[in-house]
Amino acid sequence: MTLLALFQTVLRLGLSIVMGGTIGYEREQKNRPAGMKTHILVCLGATIIALIQQEIAQEAIRLVRSNPDIAHIVKFDQSRLIAQVVSGIGFLGAGTIIVTRQRITGLTTAASLWSCAAIGIGLGMGFYLVTILGFLSIMFSLSLVKRIITVSKVNNLEIQYVHRKETKDFINHYFDAHHIEIDDVTFEVQIIDGEKYYKNVYTIDLPKSLTYADVIEELSMYTNVREIRLVAISD
Repeated sequence: MTLLALFQTVLRLGLSIVMGGTIGYEREQKNRPAGMKTHILVCLGATIIALIQQEIAQEAIRLVRSNPDIAHIVKFDQSRLIAQVVSGIGFLGAGTIIVTRQRITGLTTAASLWSCAAIGIGLGMGFYLVTILGFLSIMFSLSLVKRIITVSKVNNLEIQYVHRKETKDFINHYFDAHHIEIDDVTFEVQIIDGEKYYKNVYTIDLPKSLTYADVIEELSMYTNVREIRLVAISD
């Protein structure tokens, strides 16, 4: 390997660490399942595979040049290895996606991992302009789009209570009476100071006549409800 080739290899690996780490840092700040280290490894791994693919191609060219008679025998596909990265990263991305009834979370993080792999491939192949522009576009999409385009937030209603059966019946009756649709609900039990507390997290659709403030105020008046709050969901 020449000094120039070594410099190019180090540069590409270094850029993959920086770009993958930057995307991962943004995800980690939002407490996503895949953070800075995962994104760095995905980007770095894709870069290494692309570099290996180029080395294989160069070796095949050198072999044909030194032995022209075997030109019809030596064949190589310059996209075979990197094609496996594009499909293979889907298995890793699938691990960040959580499906609960009608709600799906983790899609943005899965997409960011897939994008990191694309960045790594571009760097490994030496396509600096495309890669840098792609990286800037990814960061714009993750960090700035929400500030420009306003999208209504999805909120969860978290209710902590005692006396499970009667309180649950009261909550369900309240939702039915006010035509509130339950999209999803999770259940958790905690022991606090020897007393059993139950916590339900509801994802609900409110009719236009109701606000979350109305729901919280009315439900909080029930004696068995110990705590009720609104939890915003981010991607």
